[in-house]
Amino acid sequence: MEHIKETIVVEGKDDESAVKKAVVCDVIITHGYGIRESTWQRIEKAAETVGIIVLTDPDFAGERIRERIASRIKNCKHAFISKADAKMGDDIGVENASPEVIIDALSKVKTIKAFSTPVFTKNDLVRDGLSGGTGASEHRAVVGKALGIGYCNAKQFLNRLNHYGIIKEEYNRVVDAVLKEKA
Repeated sequence: MEHIKETIVVEGKDDESAVKKAVVCDVIITHGYGIRESTWQRIEKAAETVGIIVLTDPDFAGERIRERIASRIKNCKHAFISKADAKMGDDIGVENASPEVIIDALSKVKTIKAFSTPVFTKNDLVRDGLSGGTGASEHRAVVGKALGIGYCNAKQFLNRLNHYGIIKEEYNRVVDAVLKEKA
């Protein structure tokens, strides 16, 4: 089993169990959005020493927790699991993902990059069928999974493309593959 040096931050105990079935690592549980000060201190200490990877559920609450952590911990990394890979019945969460899906998400970890000029614009998304057209949501889900930035609405997708250091060549390769597959 692969060892991960960073501490992985998840929402709940079931998420921790799923992660530990996939990799050997330390895990910090937020217990939802209301993160206690003692948990913040553990997260901050881990970020300073070994680094952290945020792996939250691919839903609204998970994204709010991710944003909250990223706003307080500037050097954190992010791993994303698609809704399709995290769904069991009506439940969506990391705890439903297979070890293979978790390992894949951790292999595509992203860090927010400082940039001066955005690489991608809304026009790129519209041109490539990722915004404003039939099937755009489904295309974003597939492209987001392949790029390791997860699923989100078009505005957030554009933000992730620019903030996680995705390069045009990688984006074009993935978009071309997705569009050819759908054609």
